Formats: sequence, C-alpha cells, structure tokens
Amino acid sequence: MIYKTISLVFLFSIFSATAQKTDSIAAIDSTVAHHIKFNYKQLIIPGALIGYGVIGLESDQLLNFNSQIKKEVTEDIDEKITIDDFSQYAPAASVFALNAFGVKGKNTMRDRSVIFVTSYVIMASTVLGLKSIVHEERPDGSSNNSFPSGHTATAFAGAEFLWQEYKDKSIWYGIAGYAVATGTGLFRIYNNRHWLTDVAAGAGIGILSTKIAYWMNPYITKKLFKSSSEGHSTSMIAPFYNGQQYGLSFVKVF
Repeated sequence: MIYKTISLVFLFSIFSATAQKTDSIAAIDSTVAHHIKFNYKQLIIPGALIGYGVIGLESDQLLNFNSQIKKEVTEDIDEKITIDDFSQYAPAASVFALNAFGVKGKNTMRDRSVIFVTSYVIMASTVLGLKSIVHEERPDGSSNNSFPSGHTATAFAGAEFLWQEYKDKSIWYGIAGYAVATGTGLFRIYNNRHWLTDVAAGAGIGILSTKIAYWMNPYITKKLFKSSSEGHSTSMIAPFYNGQQYGLSFVKVF
C-alpha cells in the first residue's frame, strides 16, 4: 500500500509540472519583468491538494487511509532520515544558483527576489495560521501542529518558483524541482512527522503561494520601486519556519 501511495504521489508531481506547461497562461512583457496573468485553471491543482487535506481532517475514510500508511511506514522504519530538513530549500535555492552560474531565468534578480519573499511570507503565514487553528496531532505524538506540513509547503513553493523562472529554458528544471519537493513530502511521512493529508495540503499551499506572488508582483514592484532605478540596491527580510525553529532570512539585491 505505501509503495503504491508513493508512486501515485510522485506521478502526480510530474503531472503538476507537465500540466502547467500546457495551460493557456499568458505572459506580459515589460521593461522590468515578465508577469503572469491570473487564470482560474491555475487553481485546479493546488485547490485539489488543499481540498484533499482539509477534507481529510474530518473524513473517516481518509483518516483511516492516513492510519494505514502510518502503520505500514512505521513497520519498516529503522532510523529517521533527516534529508527533508535540507531538501525543502533545494528548489528555491536552485533558482539563485542557476542564475549565479549564468543560466538566466524569466525575471531580473530584483523581481525574482521580490517574488520569492512574497511567496514565502504568504506560505509561512498560511501554514502557521492553520497550525495554530487546527491543532492536529502529529503521527509520532510529539506535538499538535501537524496540519499542514511546513516542510512540504516550503519545498513546493520553491518548486513552483523554479518552474516559473525556468520553464521556458527546459521543462526538466520544473520536473526536477517538483521531484525534490515530492521527495521532501514523502520523507515527512516516512519520518512519522506528518500524515498524507498534511503533506497534500502543504503542497497545495506552497504552489498557490508562489502563484499568488507572481500575480501580485507587478503591483508590489510598482509600490516598492516607483522611485528607484534598476541599479539601486534593495534589502528585504522574510520570516522562515521549518517546523521547529522560527527565524528571519535576509535578501540584499544589487
């Protein structure tokens, strides 16, 4: 059962990346950046994932499915693998790493950074808000902040970020990002830290947060930089939460 679940989740992540390639998403060219128009079709995948997670909070069938997965996973666990503590950041970090190595993305460094910070603020606020409201117990019983998965939300927000910036270069950037994000979610289940419904909701929140950040970027950029030029440096601070620690990240754009 657990192997079938892993396969289905992985295949869904690949579908998420490839399906968005065929969406009728128009881009607006400007002197500052490329911005994405709102399209209701973009809500289908994250909406389905979030809906599955929310329904799973009360659905006896999905709760039983969560328990079955937990039982099968915990039977095979010898020791925890903490790679998910690091892999959650890999997709987003790849965007800046690729740019550093000369592979230019869709947007300028300034706009890319604004989008990243906006996405992270939306994602972290949503995750923390839901955790404080829902109070779902973790599978290992360690705390009551299981829903949704913050690690998974972080990973999928980064995967969508990577997809949007580099999908015009190659579809494989997006597929790789979504594969890493899916692996992060699966390791959260494997390490007995989250239920499948937590991971699904986290994935949906992460994807949607980045989409919203792209939709908002023209307005945020206009407000932040209406009196500044492209060459001026800008500093931004964004909160982070990895499931255990709180903190701030600092971004300086030159």
